[in-house]
Amino acid sequence: MAKDKVLILPGLQGSRHSQWQSIWADKHAYQVLEQHDWTRPLRGDWLVRLEDVISHLTEPTYLVAQGLACIQVAAWAVFSAHAAKVKGAFLVAPVDVEAPHWAHALSSWRPVEMKVLPFRSVLIGAPNDPDCSPERAKAFADAWGSASNEAAMIDQVSAESNVGEWSWGHALFKEMMKENQNGH
Repeated sequence: MAKDKVLILPGLQGSRHSQWQSIWADKHAYQVLEQHDWTRPLRGDWLVRLEDVISHLTEPTYLVAQGLACIQVAAWAVFSAHAAKVKGAFLVAPVDVEAPHWAHALSSWRPVEMKVLPFRSVLIGAPNDPDCSPERAKAFADAWGSASNEAAMIDQVSAESNVGEWSWGHALFKEMMKENQNGH
């Protein structure tokens, strides 16, 4: 039986060494998806990169996406012939690319795909995230068919925060994997 693979998808600006995604990758031997341009991300480039990496994987895969990468997963799942390789997605602090303050910087990311993902997903939002209001995070969760959980016990889960290892988040992720294996 193949071991499940975990693919970390950082958001805008990538994942700093002290940020939770980098810590999880180092501690648990998860693979990080590197992008060609972290500061001026183009939707097409990011989607092609994810498709290329997933197409070469042979083991069942879980995606752990943060920020802009949540929008990437939703867009990728619509067209990918390899979406069946993904067993689940853990989506943290999505960026609302349709918000006015992202109009110029992330224009290639509009519109947000609002279709049910073809795999189990959990969306973690934060009540005070400047990049995505709780209402918008709920709208994403509803559209994507994601279970949602407002991360009220941490100040913020966006890339600008320093949540360290974020063990509470990792426990939620492992629980999602366990429930998926048990068929829930």
